Amino acid sequence: QVQMVESGGGLVQAGDSLRLSCAASTRTLRTYSMGWFRQAPGEEREFVAAISGSGDNTYYSDSVKGRFTISRDNAKNMVYLQMSSLKPEDTAIYYCATTYRTTGLHLREDYHYWGQGTQVTVSS
Repeated sequence: QVQMVESGGGLVQAGDSLRLSCAASTRTLRTYSMGWFRQAPGEEREFVAAISGSGDNTYYSDSVKGRFTISRDNAKNMVYLQMSSLKPEDTAIYYCATTYRTTGLHLREDYHYWGQGTQVTVSS
C-alpha cells in the first residue's frame, strides 16, 4: 500500500501563488501516474491535474489550465502542484492520488491510493 501525504495548503488572497507537495511512501513512484483532485464544500471531488510516471505528459482541467503546473521528482518520491493566479473558486481540499493507468487520468474512480488532503482557501 502506498501512503500519500499532502502539504503546502493555506489561506491566500486572490492572485497569489501556492505550491502543494505530495510525499509518497514508495520507492517505485515512477510506476504510477499521479493526479491532483480537489473537493469544495457540497461538491463532488473533481480532477485538477495529472502527470505520467515519467513526467513527460501532463493533463489539466480547463478551469486550471494555464494557471497550475503539475510536476514530479521520482528520485524524491514527490509530486507538486504549483498554483498561480489563484481565484476564490479554487478554494477546496486538494488531494493527490496514484493510478496505474496511463490514459484517462481525469477519471477519479481509477485512482486507488489517496492522501488525506490539504486545505486551500483563497480570499477575494
